[in-house]
Amino acid sequence: MTRLLGVVALGWCLGFAAFMLMLPGPLEGNTTDAIVVPTGGAGRIDRGIALLRARQGRRMLVTGVAPGVRPIDLAREYRTPPALFACCIDLGADAVDTRSNAEESAAWVKTHGYRSVRLVTSDWHVPRARMELAAAMGPGVLVLGDGVQSTPRLGTLVNEYNKLLLRRVALWLGVGA
Repeated sequence: MTRLLGVVALGWCLGFAAFMLMLPGPLEGNTTDAIVVPTGGAGRIDRGIALLRARQGRRMLVTGVAPGVRPIDLAREYRTPPALFACCIDLGADAVDTRSNAEESAAWVKTHGYRSVRLVTSDWHVPRARMELAAAMGPGVLVLGDGVQSTPRLGTLVNEYNKLLLRRVALWLGVGA
């Protein structure tokens, strides 16, 4: 039993080291049909707007927006012309966590018939958010991760890595899929 626990602990440590070393950065040079930005981290919406302006996607969904937030509110906060929000940015207010962000985004992608999505989120959040989004959308949609550089605390990274492992196992087992 002690050996088994040692092997599990060693596997967790090596996996965590790989997780930290492979945090994804910004994705350059890839145009997708759509851009999805979950709320909750600094720089995410700024990056999404910059990508939209650079024509790296046709339309953007900001998922997990607080109820009552209007496009004009975000246009002012991010110093973006309201016309860009009117034509090309949708706000989703149904999501409250990563999993519901994925479900809300998958419904939006299906409605618009998109085949490729750029997921813009914090670098430490990309692996799990991308896994959730890909699972919610199924095999017909390409999901690319675009990491916004951040400086998370060690506790945040440990927590996120554990969530990633648990959710991956749950998806493999078909629990909550």
